[in-house]
Amino acid sequence: MVPDIDLIITFRATKSITLSKQQIREEARKAEQQYSRLIDTLTYAGLHAVGRRGESLGHLLVFVSCPKQHVDGLIERERHSDFLSGLPTTPIEAGSDVQPLSPADRLRLIHAYITSTPADGGLGITPGSSEWDLVESVMALHDRDFNEVWVRTWNIRQITSVQADKIREQFGDSVALYFSFLSSYTRALIFPAILGVVFYFFGTPYSPLYSTLVFVWSVVFVEWWRVRERIISLRFGTRGSFRVEKRRAQYIPGFAWWKRELRMVASLPIILLFAGVLAALLTGIFVFEAFVTQLYTGPGHKYIAFSPTILFVALVPKFLAIYQSLAQRLTVWENHAHHSTHAASLTLKTFVLSALVAYLGLALSAFVYVPFGEGVMQVVQVWLFNDISTITPEIAFNAAATNGTTEKATVGSSAGIWDMDTANAHRKLNPGRLRDQMFAYTVTNQVVNTFVEVGLPFILRGIASFRNGKKHPQSNGKKKKVVFEDEKERGGEEEREFLERVREEVELPEYELFGDYSEMVTQFGYVALWSTIWPLAPVMALINNFLELRSDAFKMTVHNRRPIPARTDTIGPWLDTLTFLTWLAALTNSALVYLFCPRSQSHCNDPNASMSSLDKVHRHLFSASGSMRPDSGIDADASATWELLTTAILIALAASHGYMILRTIIRHIMERVVWKGSEEVKERESEEREVKEKFLQGFMREEKNSGGVAADARSSQPGAADAGHGDALGNSFWGHDEGPDEIQRISKEA
Repeated sequence: MVPDIDLIITFRATKSITLSKQQIREEARKAEQQYSRLIDTLTYAGLHAVGRRGESLGHLLVFVSCPKQHVDGLIERERHSDFLSGLPTTPIEAGSDVQPLSPADRLRLIHAYITSTPADGGLGITPGSSEWDLVESVMALHDRDFNEVWVRTWNIRQITSVQADKIREQFGDSVALYFSFLSSYTRALIFPAILGVVFYFFGTPYSPLYSTLVFVWSVVFVEWWRVRERIISLRFGTRGSFRVEKRRAQYIPGFAWWKRELRMVASLPIILLFAGVLAALLTGIFVFEAFVTQLYTGPGHKYIAFSPTILFVALVPKFLAIYQSLAQRLTVWENHAHHSTHAASLTLKTFVLSALVAYLGLALSAFVYVPFGEGVMQVVQVWLFNDISTITPEIAFNAAATNGTTEKATVGSSAGIWDMDTANAHRKLNPGRLRDQMFAYTVTNQVVNTFVEVGLPFILRGIASFRNGKKHPQSNGKKKKVVFEDEKERGGEEEREFLERVREEVELPEYELFGDYSEMVTQFGYVALWSTIWPLAPVMALINNFLELRSDAFKMTVHNRRPIPARTDTIGPWLDTLTFLTWLAALTNSALVYLFCPRSQSHCNDPNASMSSLDKVHRHLFSASGSMRPDSGIDADASATWELLTTAILIALAASHGYMILRTIIRHIMERVVWKGSEEVKERESEEREVKEKFLQGFMREEKNSGGVAADARSSQPGAADAGHGDALGNSFWGHDEGPDEIQRISKEA
């Protein structure tokens, strides 16, 4: 029979295989002492603990089980702590039975008891700490029966009811809150998806109405979720759970709050430096891909277009890995007391550069390539390669006037492998670049991410299994037989299969919510900030999220270890990130409409219409490249660039202030309608009143039993305190009322 296991502690006796014999003996001696101390600590605390062999030499698995009496004690301690801290709970009375725990709550209590510091009432067995440096992790096993049923239940109908309570019972509050957010966000995407279909097929490009509606939708959703997560936390009973959060084992006590704040401020210049370097790197790759590769006409010009992608893959991931390592060190240096604040700080640091990678390419295309691409390419043609060509402004002007046919041979011979014909600048630009990028980000990238999350782990495990020789049992069959010989004799075939399944789960990576939240928040940014470019982006996001719900469930239950349950009442820094993206959406949507909407209107195609600011800027950049005659009258249009930028800044400021006003109004409405009128809030207020009444009744009952309340009650009656006072003043003061006589005097005087 398979034993009841709560948690598994993975223990690595040695971390290196390149040690000398003397070092190996010392490592083994140290491992033996620490392992004995681990078993003694668990056993002394009342837990059942036993070790089994792991996947490789020196790898041990310590199985831990907590007796029911001990679990009941942990429940009472937590309930009392929650009650004192103001969390919604019902205190356990003496002699009453403890309500049965959900699997997630049981794992959370036992895990917290093992890993918490002794100051918080735990055993202090924290992976990675100096005292337990050989302890790799404390993990839980999957409930495969539940996982199989749960994954199969995900379908289109399930989108409307995520069954957060069932998820919470198995995986805890944090995972249930994520799936609640994902389900709510997916349902909210229906509105912009319908708008996108209507405006894509029946509307005009860069429609101000579509941009406004999508922007308002983004603000409404974020403010609605701000209230919704509070309601969910009330239903889960975790509202205010940060007040009872355990401290990190790495936390240094006695650290002043202002020192932590100063360290966080000191991290900003480093973050800005890396952000600036990354922006410069991405901009350089963008310029190389958008302009330089288009001008190259030498050998292999058909393949040179792949060079920017190669540069991106070779440089950007390594740069982000270096920054990620530095961000982790900075966050540890800040010395946060709790895991929630530590994770929030690290999340914000990491997402800053991830957002740059996600959005900077679109920003450069929208605000540089499309409006000014022709002029910039002509500047690149004349200024960047001026030293390798004999092109003159007159030759360039003649080429532009004749569409490049008159002087094409002259220019080509002087430019060599570079196309220096400025008349070809417009032809070399890609007018559909923005939409191509949006399609790549909202369709191609999401398909690739789904494959990486669901399909790639199978391939990687297959390769690892092949390398380890599992595809060839004859190569190490004797070794396996020796290793499992005692298991076969002691526990039989059932225990052997159980241990094999455990070893497979131990090899899986830990599940982290950061990647899933980051993917959804980034997608929200594409819809809110850039869907004006391609209105079908919300449709693609909606289709992806229908699959994402099931793929995330599948990934978590098949490709990752079981998440350790954790109490939380918010999605944390991701809510602040969503709020920032809605503000940024006000700026980008207004800028996109201002730059591109006029060109889609009929009056822009009218030759008799006045020249727009963008046309003037194009002519100015064309003149600045030396490709127009000095007497063409373009000097007067040089101020068009400043006019365009000034107007854009004013529109951005107006949009920013409009966002603040709109957010204030929507937040007020949500507080009144959604929060004040919710059943969860009413039930919470009723429960608080009931708990307080019971507490007062119990207190009064104890006081009466002790005999002290009767005297206090008598002394607190109005007549008792005032009797002696009335005797002192005499009955004459209290027996005469002048009110009626004074009122009658009014009639007599009249």
